[in-house]
Amino acid sequence: MFDSIKKIFSSGEEETTSLTSGAKPDISREKSAQLYEKAKTFFPGGVNSPVRAFKSVYGTPLFIEKGDGCYLWDADGNQFIDFCCSWGPLILGHNPAKVREKVIEVMANGMSFGAPTALENELAELIISNNKYIEKIRFTSSGTEAVMSAIRLARGTTKRDKIIKFEGCYHGHSDSLLVKAGSGLVTFGETSSAGIPKSFANETIVVSLNDKEALKKAFEDFKEQIAAVIIEPVPANNGLLLQDKDFLQFVRDICNENCALLIFDEVISGFRVGFEGAAGYYDIQPDIVTYGKIIGGGLPVGAYASSAAIMSNISPEGGVYQAGTLSGNPVAMAAGIAQLTELSKSGFYKELNNKTQEFADSIQRYATAKNYKFKVFTIGSIFWFAFTDKDKIQTAEDIDPASMEKFKMMHKELLNRGIYFGPSGYEVGFISAAHNKVDLEKAKRQIFETLDLVFRTR
Repeated sequence: MFDSIKKIFSSGEEETTSLTSGAKPDISREKSAQLYEKAKTFFPGGVNSPVRAFKSVYGTPLFIEKGDGCYLWDADGNQFIDFCCSWGPLILGHNPAKVREKVIEVMANGMSFGAPTALENELAELIISNNKYIEKIRFTSSGTEAVMSAIRLARGTTKRDKIIKFEGCYHGHSDSLLVKAGSGLVTFGETSSAGIPKSFANETIVVSLNDKEALKKAFEDFKEQIAAVIIEPVPANNGLLLQDKDFLQFVRDICNENCALLIFDEVISGFRVGFEGAAGYYDIQPDIVTYGKIIGGGLPVGAYASSAAIMSNISPEGGVYQAGTLSGNPVAMAAGIAQLTELSKSGFYKELNNKTQEFADSIQRYATAKNYKFKVFTIGSIFWFAFTDKDKIQTAEDIDPASMEKFKMMHKELLNRGIYFGPSGYEVGFISAAHNKVDLEKAKRQIFETLDLVFRTR
């Protein structure tokens, strides 16, 4: 079926063939390919984060030179409408003037001090005063670090060791969370990476999403041992596995019943589905919530937040230690102040979310009219393309791995048409404020034509 799109990976170059009649010529990747070959002499796999290696799609990675508005340009001069948005945090688009100007203003006075600045106060006040679910916050340098710290805080607060996570939710690459489910209804996590001691994984219990009975059994089997349940309330790292509010409320209630803390990992959903994130969207109070780079305009930053009582356990007030030389970095704080000020304005989310919904609905109407086995799932300004006929995909097990072959075909053809998505069919897409009607109409036409090609290919 896919003979027409085989690739030559050994050379890092893409075989010049077409999917079928009507396919676009392959874009030039000569400079990107050269840069990739050089990068492989410096970095494992030639990249500094695995998905960038394009192993799940065709061709060599694109090396990006510039971003502006909703557009990206690669080293070969190809221009793309970008729906990756640096994996979500660029909600205003690339290089927005207000963020850039604020960053330049602050950088003129220095870029790192390892000491408090008023900018930290300003960003914290902006976040907390617009979010009724949190009272105090601590800045970190990444989402992974924020989640790692939240887990430590939960354990330190409850004086318990075990945590529950859900298969299909990703929480960064810290040891106790880089685990997957074993066989059985309730299992200790199995390490999904070399280098993680089995003893670490044994403190993490993994259950399926949308499975109340499994969660009940976990609390029964490990009574008074569970410090916290951590969940992406909008699971968006393994497809868009939208949960019913009823299930999320069940998770909240069972944590209350068992004196365990509920951690909402909102590294992706935070400030994407609304200023208060999924907590506000579903009106469910988490005990601890984590955020990612969106609070710093896409710069390296993260945060965890909670009630004043729980946060009092953090050093130097309490006994839970967490520190970082670059925590509250003034450049990141400046970018965050500029970006979140825009997000806090009246009507921002209504306009952005309506734009996303119209985009998703248009594509779904087209696919449905053509009887294509294809669904568009969406929430806030997040969307996901799935080659399925299911109306709901709520667990990792619901995703057909074979469907990723169609995404690979789609990704290749869209790149050739100037449309950029993350290089994996399990990754979600994002709309930014910089995507205007003309951009989205152009993208939709290319998506329509690409769907026709993908479903015509046998």
